[in-house]
Amino acid sequence: MARRASPGSPEANGTNSIARATVGVTAAFVAIGISELVAGILPGRRSPLSAIGDAIIDATPGPVVRWAIVWFGSANRLALLSSMALVVAALGIIAGIIATRRRLLARAIFAFVAVAAATVLAADALTPIVTAITAPLLAGLAGIAVLEWLLRRVPGRNTDIAPAVTAPGTASSDPDEASPDANGAGSADEFDPSLARTPTAGLRSRRNFLLATGGSLAAGLAAALAGQRLMARQVLQQVRDQIALPRPRAPLPAPEPSASFAVDGLSPIITPTSDFFRIDARLNPLRLDGTGHVVTIKGLVDNPFEITYEEILDLAVVEADVTLSCVSNEVGGPLIGTARWQGVPLTDLLDRAGVQDGADQIVGRAVDTWTAGFPLEAAYDGRTALVAVGMNGEPLPARHGFPVRLVVEGLYGYVCNTKWLSEIELTTFADYQAYWIRLGWAPFGPIKTQSRIDVPRHQATVPAGTVTIAGVAWSNEHGVDGAEVRIDDGPWMVAEVTEPLARGTWRQWRHLWDASPGRHRISVRAIDAQGEPQTEVRRPPDPDGATGHHTVTVTVS
Repeated sequence: MARRASPGSPEANGTNSIARATVGVTAAFVAIGISELVAGILPGRRSPLSAIGDAIIDATPGPVVRWAIVWFGSANRLALLSSMALVVAALGIIAGIIATRRRLLARAIFAFVAVAAATVLAADALTPIVTAITAPLLAGLAGIAVLEWLLRRVPGRNTDIAPAVTAPGTASSDPDEASPDANGAGSADEFDPSLARTPTAGLRSRRNFLLATGGSLAAGLAAALAGQRLMARQVLQQVRDQIALPRPRAPLPAPEPSASFAVDGLSPIITPTSDFFRIDARLNPLRLDGTGHVVTIKGLVDNPFEITYEEILDLAVVEADVTLSCVSNEVGGPLIGTARWQGVPLTDLLDRAGVQDGADQIVGRAVDTWTAGFPLEAAYDGRTALVAVGMNGEPLPARHGFPVRLVVEGLYGYVCNTKWLSEIELTTFADYQAYWIRLGWAPFGPIKTQSRIDVPRHQATVPAGTVTIAGVAWSNEHGVDGAEVRIDDGPWMVAEVTEPLARGTWRQWRHLWDASPGRHRISVRAIDAQGEPQTEVRRPPDPDGATGHHTVTVTVS
């Protein structure tokens, strides 16, 4: 005879705890899906999940933020989302388990989270108040409704095996089982074996429960995806499609063949927009439609003024190839790229405003109040400094700052390249510290001389004979003059370099190596425009950029 679990056995109780935890997690994630869907329908189209994630980022202590960026790089958003998902799951598990005996407390958890989310969203300048209140409220109600609905479908306490049938004349130890009432109903004399739960009934109960939870999760995911799609398909794309960038005053020609090497796996000299790295302090890109967008020039200026997006477009007649790099880029890392930017020279706007004596810092402020500050001289020393509206021949994508951003040559992005630009303020370093400076990064961010091996990859196996080693090298606004390669502990050998697109852009390099069988180390170093070789001292990105030679190990067969 099959073994039967007693109603109050640890096996049965454990199974029910897992089922109720599953119910809680399901209800929690359905609530998130509903919040995203509601936000996609309501005006503003600001994702509650993104807004809460941004609030977490803003409230995180500087050392923790720096650690996360250094360790996770461009995956830092995935790390944050994963952490948020774990917290949501934990709250759902707690609510599901305690709902057995404290149903009101379980509901209170969902209500508390809804109120907390509404509080955070109401403080977010980019979230309309109707979304801040409605999305969490409906999400909380949906979570409670799903919790209640699924709890009624949790299989009985004897989930795994049908309960022992109470034989005639034998009292049941389970208070939920039939017991005699005043009229003797349910007595041993009236026992009906057909009413007892059977293995088939237990299987059907579990199957129905799994279908209910699976269907709820699918519905929650569908709601979240629909909400994200609604937010992504808002008027932004329609507006971008209707924007025609003005013809540049002096259009740049296509890169000459001498600017590139034809080597498989080598980074293209102009980085495709879709492949260009993205690092910023937001969980998701801000989605602005450009309508009515204004950039204010203020601070230590004689004539503060506002300029509309349409006016900036009319003035955006300058094209420039500029290499941008993130300060958190590790040696050999991917957080660098070169694009063809189009915009207005920053000096044109500064001269119109009239910079006052004493100003030494330009602060760019984004729509979400994020700031970056760089020396005033960087706008006037001959390097490229643009109020940009175009990237690689098209209007800026949302992820790269649509409708307007700053692009400054030779400086790490954290001190200058403000996306979603709303203000340019003239001030002093003594009077103001921008976002990342308050978090402990260095106040000045000149790009360090660096180089990277793209081909062959680390731990690759290559055939003996002539092997092409290739990569890219870059420096500050003065640019690089060359690159050198070393095999194992041998001498540095001069590599061939391409012609630069512009003074400060990166350059490709390559070296033909007569490879002998065995395991070898390949290192590279760049030589800057002043003839100084890249330092071999290994340092992490914090606080002002990584240094050291990029080295890969390959096996020659």
